[in-house]
Amino acid sequence: MLKYSLRRLGSAVPTLFLLITFAFFLIRVAPGGPFDAERALPPEIEANLAAKYHLDEPLVVQYARYMWQILRLDFGPSFHYRDWTVNDLIIQGAPVSFVLGLTALIVALLAGVTVGAWAALRQNRPSDYAVMSVAMIGISVPNFVMAPLLILVFAITLGWLPAGGWAFSLDRMVLPAVTLALPMVAYIARITRGSMIEVLHSSFIRTVRAKGMPEKEVILRHALKPALLPVISYLGPAAAAIVTGSVVVERIFTIPGVGSYFVQGALNRDYTLVMGVVILYGVLIILFNFMVDLLYAWLDPRIRYDDELESRT
Repeated sequence: MLKYSLRRLGSAVPTLFLLITFAFFLIRVAPGGPFDAERALPPEIEANLAAKYHLDEPLVVQYARYMWQILRLDFGPSFHYRDWTVNDLIIQGAPVSFVLGLTALIVALLAGVTVGAWAALRQNRPSDYAVMSVAMIGISVPNFVMAPLLILVFAITLGWLPAGGWAFSLDRMVLPAVTLALPMVAYIARITRGSMIEVLHSSFIRTVRAKGMPEKEVILRHALKPALLPVISYLGPAAAAIVTGSVVVERIFTIPGVGSYFVQGALNRDYTLVMGVVILYGVLIILFNFMVDLLYAWLDPRIRYDDELESRT
């Protein structure tokens, strides 16, 4: 297991290096600059600003300088938020985004598995079709449409929940967390249903039933665990979707997370802020996928054995 973990962790390093390199050159060659929104400045002041932030150096030199900063975990100063460094902004916004994303992921996992298993036990009945139809609606409606609908119904019409803002309280977290979680609930429900149906029709489940074991125990002890393997493999992409989706949701609900900083940084061509958020998201996505790989290998040892055999050949 240790070799498997180290090999998976080692493969993440070149991925992160390519991500940083691609993002750095992509944002630098994009039209516009960090000081274009300012009113027309005298050429001397523009030259001084460029020299201060090393923007007058060749692009390759800037890249080497930035990579050296990254190795020291220094994301540099923000061009837009004066007197703030990118590290300060990430430290301020990351806990908000992390709590929101984790809450949405837990909601999606609990609701999706429950609904999917419930539909599988009622295969081809009207309730099964109804649940899967609702799941398709959840997949089809994007976050930027779902969020205003939820605000209209639960905040403006019913007045049950606040329409925006953020605090570490349940009423402030419900609407943004549900908006983020709904598409994932639909995906997880569909995956759970299909996997559960396949397991329930397998030979070892028929054997267990033939021995007279109660149906509830058959489902909870023998069918649910193998049925969850495809769901676990989906948690990595699901976490990535929730992280990237939070950029839109944070903006709509005026949540001061790193997603809001990313949008503002992209609009202002704040190179260092955009790079800092991209790297943070990249590390989180790689970390989520790494944890899912470990969990999957723990639940199904054949995965790591196959990986070790493949590395020897």
